[in-house]
Amino acid sequence: MKVTPCTIADVLCIDPRVFGDERGFFYESYNERGFAQATGLAANFVQDNHSRSAKGVLRGLHYQRINPQGKLVRVVSGEVFDVAVDIRRESPTYGQWVGEVLSASNKRQLWVPPGLAHGFLVLSESAEFLYKTTDYYAPEHECCIAWNDATLAIAWPDIGEPPRLSAKDQSGVAFGLHP
Repeated sequence: MKVTPCTIADVLCIDPRVFGDERGFFYESYNERGFAQATGLAANFVQDNHSRSAKGVLRGLHYQRINPQGKLVRVVSGEVFDVAVDIRRESPTYGQWVGEVLSASNKRQLWVPPGLAHGFLVLSESAEFLYKTTDYYAPEHECCIAWNDATLAIAWPDIGEPPRLSAKDQSGVAFGLHP
């Protein structure tokens, strides 16, 4: 696998080694030993999540105040614009964001360490999004930052219509107000 650091400390783009021919392809989406050797991280994943969303759905920007989750994210069908926001107050990249296109065709993964907010926008007709987490989902500790916060100024791709948001995501708070 090829690991490329992003502009935010500890966020990593991971491109797996894919073996393919006219019959199809094969790749290891996760190998604990290989992940540790390539990234220097000893992540202990405790939960796998799988979501399917229609075009224009924007999920995020989510994080947990207590029991923060590290996430290893990927797309197995379709294409998304995936975003991580550094909300670690002591970090030199506090308030900065990175975005990557993740798709079934590029097979790219993103490692989002604990302490960052995360979200994605579906660019294709639909997308299936898979992610491993380092801690359990704790809805009582979940927070949401507004996807369109002016301070963060995330350059979401133009999909020709406003994004489709859940009630929770419509209620996201300004970046400066997050706990």
